[in-house]
Amino acid sequence: MLKKWSYVLLTIIGLFGLAACSSGNESKEPLTGEELFVQSCASCHGADLKSGYAADLDQIGTKYTAEEIEGIIINGYKKMPSGVLKGEDAEKVAQWLAEQK
Repeated sequence: MLKKWSYVLLTIIGLFGLAACSSGNESKEPLTGEELFVQSCASCHGADLKSGYAADLDQIGTKYTAEEIEGIIINGYKKMPSGVLKGEDAEKVAQWLAEQK
């Protein structure tokens, strides 16, 4: 009888261990454009869009459309490297930056 309960207990512990090891990405919501900017761009442009060593972006929405900004993000511009963000992430950041006026 004790042997049977040992197997049950080990099975339960194993299941909890597997649950604890799961990546947890299934329930995470996608990042917003602002969150992606902070994660991928703020180190050069500054979290406030103007205190980094790269170009100030606090008024970028007055100069470029979201589509133009997305092109810059994907293809790079002057010293800015290309491909820092791609696809939907580049589109989200471009849309958020276009709203900065």
